Amino acid sequence: MNTDIMTVREVAAYLKITEKTAYRLTAEGKIPGFKVGGAWRYRRTEIDTWIDRQSNVNDNGSRGRGRL
Repeated sequence: MNTDIMTVREVAAYLKITEKTAYRLTAEGKIPGFKVGGAWRYRRTEIDTWIDRQSNVNDNGSRGRGRL
């Protein structure tokens, strides 16, 4: 089974946020996701890349207090 694709529940657990926050951030375009039917899905590699980018932005001090 390919574990590269994650559900909202899995990405929320992976990021240690609530499912509601994961839905909100996805709907706002702040985290990368795509819909299959009516359900959000996430590629683990894209989430990891997004995390790296967020870390780099925060390290450079160009985004406030590390908010998403």
